[in-house]
Formats: sequence, C-alpha cells, structure tokens
Amino acid sequence: MISVILGWVSDPNMRWILMGSLLLGLGSGVIGSFTFLRKQSLLGDALAHAALPGICIAFMLSGVKSVGLFMIGAILSGMAATFGIHFITRYSRIKQDAALGIILTVFFGVGVVLMTKIQHSGNGNQSGLDKYMFGQAASMMLSDVYLMGAVSIMLVLICALLFKEFKLVSFDPGFARGMGMKVGLYEQLLLLLTVIAVVVGIQAVGVVLVAALLITPAVAARYWTDTLGVMVVLAGVFGALSGVAGTLISSTLSNLPTGPVTVLAATALFTVSILFAPRRGLLAKWLRRIRTRQEVQSSLEVHTATSMISHHRAERRMD
Repeated sequence: MISVILGWVSDPNMRWILMGSLLLGLGSGVIGSFTFLRKQSLLGDALAHAALPGICIAFMLSGVKSVGLFMIGAILSGMAATFGIHFITRYSRIKQDAALGIILTVFFGVGVVLMTKIQHSGNGNQSGLDKYMFGQAASMMLSDVYLMGAVSIMLVLICALLFKEFKLVSFDPGFARGMGMKVGLYEQLLLLLTVIAVVVGIQAVGVVLVAALLITPAVAARYWTDTLGVMVVLAGVFGALSGVAGTLISSTLSNLPTGPVTVLAATALFTVSILFAPRRGLLAKWLRRIRTRQEVQSSLEVHTATSMISHHRAERRMD
C-alpha cells in the first residue's frame, strides 16, 4: 500500500490527474448545491445525457478528439436541450419532470446512434471516444487537466462573487424580483454554470453518471449543516474527495471506469452523512428518541410518585 502511494506521488502525470479530479469535484459540488436547493436535481442528469450528441457531432465535424471542441459542442447541445424543456413546459400541459424525461431519453438516444456510427466509420481517431460514456480519468492529457482545472476554478470564483444573489434566487425568487433583481438573468447564469460543470466532468466521470457528482455531495453536505455557506463548502470538499478517490482506485485497478468508482465514493460519503451527521443523522435521531423516552419515563415516574404522595396526604387529612 505504501509503495502504491509513493508511486502516485512520484508520478507527475498522476499528480496532475489527481489535481484535475480534485478541482472537478470541488466545482461540481459547489454548483450542485444550488441545483439541489432549487429542486432541479434531474436537470443535471438531463443535461449530461443531452451533451452526448454535441460531443459526437463535434468529433464528426472536426475528426479530432479535442476537449475544447467537445466542450463547445456539449454546451450547444445542452442549451438546445434546455430550450426544448422550456418549450415543452410552456406550450403544453406536460410537467417539467416529464419534459426532462423526454429530452433526456431523446438526446441520449441520438447520442448513442451517433456514437455507434462513429465507431463503425473506420476513423482511427475515434479510439477512446467511448470513454465519455463512463469516464476514464487516466486517459486525460495534461492539456485536458489544465482546461478542467481552469473551468472548475472559474465556477468556484463565480459562485463566491455572486453568492448572495444565488442564495436569494434559490430560496426566495419572488422576494428577489421585488427587490429589483434580474432573477431570470441569475437563473440562466446558474443554468449555464450547471451545463459547464456537467460538460467539464464528462471525460472524468462519464455522461451516464456525471449528474451524481453534482447532486450526491450536495445532499451529503445538507445533513451536516443548516447554513448555506457551510453547505456549499462541504459539498465542494465531498466532491473533491469523491473525485480523488475515484481516480486513484480506477488508476490502480486496470480497465475500471472512473465514473462508477467516483459515484460509489460519493455514495459512501452520503451513507456516512445519513448515518452519523450530528443533527439529521439516523444515529443522532435514534439517540434523541431514546433520550426523549427516558425523559418522558422519568417525568411519568415523578408525576406518579407526586400523585401517590398527594393521595396519601389527602387520605391522612380525611382520617
């Protein structure tokens, strides 16, 4: 085990990949906190699946595997999916959850068809493109890590600068609108940041599971605090730990996709949170329930003893 850790530390490529995964998890956790609070958890999943056609089309047009081009294609595809969801909910009686399901399946189906066509096209550059389905951090190049790190830092900085606005829009958009804030602008900005977080995480975590890196750390962080600022920080930390753990384990075991391992690491943190969180955890609730029963029982015993003493005193007076 020690030799494995020393190998990770001494390998420059592994250090950069770990840093990229750490920053990716940090940015995803921070953005995911606002997505979770706005009750749009399924939106991240829909945008992740909708990004696959954009990646495939970008590769078909360029013929090269470029993370920058894939990001542009995925962002355009994600924005098209967002417009489709908005169009369906506005001009029909279909609710948002059904619209999300429709867009998710349609775009993902188109993406799988395009991916299959690319794999049978005979293009030598398509090798490794299927890693975008389930993620493989070990296949990232140094330029990819730079791009992921820069985008993740940008996401964190924007959330830090506009924290008060995002907080107000997430909790009480009606009050924010009454204060003269451009609520629609901030909502669209949050949506754009969510799309970017999804797109930048696809190579490491994969299209299928990248939404879990957005939502699971935020849900786990919610168990530990009632303060939004602390929750955002904890979600970023949990996301970073999940990204690092997924990268290390998938790099140690051959042919193991990064995405599922990262999701399992995030789920493990969620399990610890739901069990051992100081106020909302199941253990804390169980201890409070036992303490309450003991207090009620003690109160009943005191009340019974007091009643018996009062009853005896009343009998003595009657005698």
